[in-house]
Amino acid sequence: MADQAGGLWARLMDEPARPDAVRGRPGAEWLVVATVCVGAFMGQLDASIVTLTLPALRRVFHGSLAEVEWVALGYLVVLVATVTAVGRLGDVVGRKLLYTYGFAVFTLATVGCGLAPSLTVLVLCRVVQALGAAMLQANSVALIVTALPRHRRARGLGLQGAAQALGLALGPTVGGLLIAAGGWRWVFFATVPAGVLGTVAGWYLLPRTRQLADPGRFDRAGLAVLGPTVLVLLAGLTYGTPWWLGLAAVGAAVLVVVERRASAPLLPPQLFRRRAFTASVTAGLLCYAALFGVLFATPFYAEGTLRLSAVATGLLLTVLPAALGLTAPVAGAAADRWAGRWMAPAGMAVCAAALVLAAATHPGSLGLVAILAMSGVGFGMFTPANNAAVMAVAEPRQSGQVGGVLNMTRGLGTALGVAVTGVAAAHGFRTACWLLAAVAVTAAVAAAGRGPSCAANEEPEPR
Repeated sequence: MADQAGGLWARLMDEPARPDAVRGRPGAEWLVVATVCVGAFMGQLDASIVTLTLPALRRVFHGSLAEVEWVALGYLVVLVATVTAVGRLGDVVGRKLLYTYGFAVFTLATVGCGLAPSLTVLVLCRVVQALGAAMLQANSVALIVTALPRHRRARGLGLQGAAQALGLALGPTVGGLLIAAGGWRWVFFATVPAGVLGTVAGWYLLPRTRQLADPGRFDRAGLAVLGPTVLVLLAGLTYGTPWWLGLAAVGAAVLVVVERRASAPLLPPQLFRRRAFTASVTAGLLCYAALFGVLFATPFYAEGTLRLSAVATGLLLTVLPAALGLTAPVAGAAADRWAGRWMAPAGMAVCAAALVLAAATHPGSLGLVAILAMSGVGFGMFTPANNAAVMAVAEPRQSGQVGGVLNMTRGLGTALGVAVTGVAAAHGFRTACWLLAAVAVTAAVAAAGRGPSCAANEEPEPR
């Protein structure tokens, strides 16, 4: 029995090769990008839909606002705290393996969310769902980077950005229709087909990991410090509690000491000593702070000042991610061919100009549409070029770990943007826009300061 169990475990932990018909097909690398795009679309669709369920959940389960917020906060805490560790694990056991299993875990947990009989069970299912999302997000960028030759990577990352933007754009509209037609449970069931498709596609279309990292000693101490630090940081940002933020600062200082002493750190200090990496990661964090700050502040202005309906506001919000999705593939291709170094800072400069325009004027409905479209173009210019710059410094064996760091900073930027914009928006939409414009300018400066690309990746040979 033990031998049978061991054999089953070995089969489950073995990455299967792609069928010969897939591996030998011209353009097989773009099937990898397409599979990753399914996960990118599903993740952002889920993230943008779930926020619409919170009022309904509060009514159905008779919970307080703080209790209901953990449906979103619990997911975000677990995702941000584990995504780097999962990326490291993917480098060791295989990125295809973890990405495919991530689809399965996310999909099963999503079904559990839709069937949850209580708020407690729903939050627990969201925690499991976040683990699946971490398995997807930590390995998504690495799969694209290791499948495509260097001169096509920004284009592939641009397509991934477009898929994310499409999910983000459709979320409010689809979520509203589902809640109206069938209730909050259908909001979760809506992403199940994409999860099933992604699981099957991942198993058959993704290549095995060519270079596995040395397992070494897993950085348990780093994970033990990182998780609680992220928890108190996000809780402090969400609830505006100064002493929690102070505790998070202490945790961050302890984490630096722990990682310097670790033999195989989750957050390798040598990466952060490279200007290109640190500048690009910082710019990415600030970019997502600005992006989600805009998405947070706009509905209050649209409904409170312009007196738009909730439906009209939802449609208005889709302008930004739609513009981002249309721009990102084009910007990625342009970054590969011409202006990779300057595409990211130029994108954030466009965002800053749009936010200054919003702050300096009192835009009506059409003016707000133009501002959101301009912002989306800027974010679409920035994302593929900056992601490619981050991944360019990664050795092939640590692509998953670096991708995990990239996605961790995205989660932190999202939380930071919502929290800080919430404080600024209390003083008016113009104040929030001035603040976000300053964030965008800082991101542009950081992106411009990364210097020439110093790629470490070798050309991939996916199997």
